[in-house]
Amino acid sequence: MIQPLALILFDIDGTLIRRAGPHHREALAMAVKRVTGVETTTDGIAVQGMLDRDILRLMMRNAGITDVAMRRVMPDILQSAQSIYVRRCPDLRTRVCPGVRMALTRICRRGHVTGLVTGNLTRIGWKKLERAGLKDHFRFGAFAELANDRAGLVRIAVREARREGWIERGSPITLVGDHENDILAAKANGIRSIAVATGISTAEELALIAPDLLLPDLRSLRLDMLQ
Repeated sequence: MIQPLALILFDIDGTLIRRAGPHHREALAMAVKRVTGVETTTDGIAVQGMLDRDILRLMMRNAGITDVAMRRVMPDILQSAQSIYVRRCPDLRTRVCPGVRMALTRICRRGHVTGLVTGNLTRIGWKKLERAGLKDHFRFGAFAELANDRAGLVRIAVREARREGWIERGSPITLVGDHENDILAAKANGIRSIAVATGISTAEELALIAPDLLLPDLRSLRLDMLQ
């Protein structure tokens, strides 16, 4: 019996790439400054597992910007942050997490569909993958500005893959991530979760959320785990 193609969705930071430098945080702060004139910082904000738009809200709220003002300036800030990061993103080829290149090569060689579900804004996410040498492995993505939370991004990604005819109704779907929020987003959508302990969260912390599989890194990933 031929098994249907699988859809595998990947987080970026901590899952595909780690220790990417301060450029992303700096781009957010620079964008707020450019649009509003207000100095902000990500200091004291646990940004791991968060969407960029939520990080920006906390930065501005901590700086005294009202919610009404935030809603007015947010579209311009999102555009500015992406433009700044695209110009400043460093070479990330040495920042790829263990096992990622081989895992993606095997997955794509088998014909499975790969996509992104990430808290990064669209141009930031794609630029990271480009500078890491991973972009060609991914067909599409769901990014921070497209939904209010990570579970919503998963729904968008699954819906697009089905609409485009890349997967069938019974195709297995997996979300691979390094944070508790990735596991929770998978559970909210009734799909498989694979957690990798390559980010800030420890294996013990990830285990508390009960992912379907918990791996030290993607060197341990086998294709049969995706079916």
